[in-house]
Amino acid sequence: MSSYQVNIDGGARGNPGPAGWGVVVRNQAGDLVTELMGALPHATNNVAEYQGLLSALEWCADQGARTVHVQSDSLLLVQQMRGVYKVKHEGLKPLYGRARLLAHRIGAVTFEHVRREQNKDADRLANLAMDEAEGRT
Repeated sequence: MSSYQVNIDGGARGNPGPAGWGVVVRNQAGDLVTELMGALPHATNNVAEYQGLLSALEWCADQGARTVHVQSDSLLLVQQMRGVYKVKHEGLKPLYGRARLLAHRIGAVTFEHVRREQNKDADRLANLAMDEAEGRT
């Protein structure tokens, strides 16, 4: 039974604009397992955050994870996934729905809001992806 800690981040330059997301996955011992990132040609920061979450959850589900702890500096995403905030934006509703299904498939997924300083590695990857979205790489 595998368990992971995941840090996710997403951003958009111009919001909306060239966007990207980054994911850092660690095992229970805190060792780096993998890093994921992706560029989006035109999206909002919230869409980019959700794309990072979806990629993280898909990766964890594919590894057979049963427990995942997600850390994000997006209070909106964390509170929506916890069920505290409603998902009002139409563009986020399908992403939220997919994330809920993946979380259910995994089993135990928890969400924690962290300060930006605690999310530096995921932020670095998201910025690299935004550079790619802007054609800078």
